[in-house]
Amino acid sequence: MATAFAGTSLVGSVASSIIGSRVVGAPSNASRIVCRFGGKKAAAKKSPSVRKSGPSGNPDRPLWFPGAKAPEWLDGTLVGDYGFDPLGLAKPAEYLQFELDSLNQNLAKNDFGDVIGTRLDKKDLVNPTPFQPYSEVFGIQRFRECELIHGRWCMLATLGALAVEAFTGVTWQDAGKVELIEGASYFGLPLPFSISALVWIEVLLVGYIEFQRNSVLDPETRLYPGGKFFDPLGLAADPERKEILKLAEIKHARLAMVGALGFAIQAAATGKGPLDNWATHLSDPLHTTIIDTFSKN
Repeated sequence: MATAFAGTSLVGSVASSIIGSRVVGAPSNASRIVCRFGGKKAAAKKSPSVRKSGPSGNPDRPLWFPGAKAPEWLDGTLVGDYGFDPLGLAKPAEYLQFELDSLNQNLAKNDFGDVIGTRLDKKDLVNPTPFQPYSEVFGIQRFRECELIHGRWCMLATLGALAVEAFTGVTWQDAGKVELIEGASYFGLPLPFSISALVWIEVLLVGYIEFQRNSVLDPETRLYPGGKFFDPLGLAADPERKEILKLAEIKHARLAMVGALGFAIQAAATGKGPLDNWATHLSDPLHTTIIDTFSKN
C-alpha cells in the first residue's frame, strides 16, 4: 500500500511540474507541487500592473473635462490622449490563473482549483496574419489604429460630401441614385466604367492595400508609414513637427467622425444635404434647429 501511494506521489509530482496538477490528501512526508506557469513558482495574487507614464503622463495634463480623472490605462503616452474612456473599453484584460483540479481517484469528491494569481497583458502583440493581426481584440493599440483609420476615411468623406454638393448640386446620399441612372461620373464628368466595375476595382484595390498593411509588424509604421508615397513633401521629417502633426490629425479625425455622423442623421431627418441644411438654418436660426426638426417628425 505504501509502495502504491509512493508511486502515485511520484507520478503526481512529475505531472505537476509539467501541467500543474497536484496530489490531494497526501501525508506530511509526501510532496505537494504548486501550479507552475512559465517555469516559475506561482506567487500570491498581485495587483494589476500599471504602465509607466511617459513624458506627457503628468497629473496636470489637459483632460477631456475639467476636473476629470483619467483612468490608469490612459497615462498620456498616446498622442491625443485626454483620458476619455467612460465605459472602460480600453482597460487591459486581466486573466485569472487557476490551479488545476485535484485528480485523486481515491477521493469521493475532487476539489476545484483555486485562483493562485493574475496575468495582465502589458502590450498588444502584432502577428503577421492578414485577418487578425492583433493578439488582443480590445487592446488599446488596436483601438488607436481603428480610430485613426476610421477618422481618415471620415475626413475624406466629409470633404467629399461638401465638395460634391457645392460643385454639382447633388447631395451625397443621392449621388448613388444619379450614377445608377446616368452612369458613373466624377464631378459631372463621365467615367468609362460601370458601377459594377468600380465596385470590383475598389474591392480589389482596397483589399490588396489592407493585406499589405497587415503584413507590417511595427505598430508605429502601421499608423504612420511615411516615405515618398505617404509623405512626399517631407512634412514629418522633423520629429518635433511630426508629433504636432500627429496631434492635429487625430483631432481632425475625431471631429470628422462626429461630422460624418451628423451628415447621416441630417440626411435621415430632413432628406437634404449638409450645405442645404446649413443654409436653411442660417435663414432662421431660432426656429430651424435639431430640436425643431425632430419635434416636427
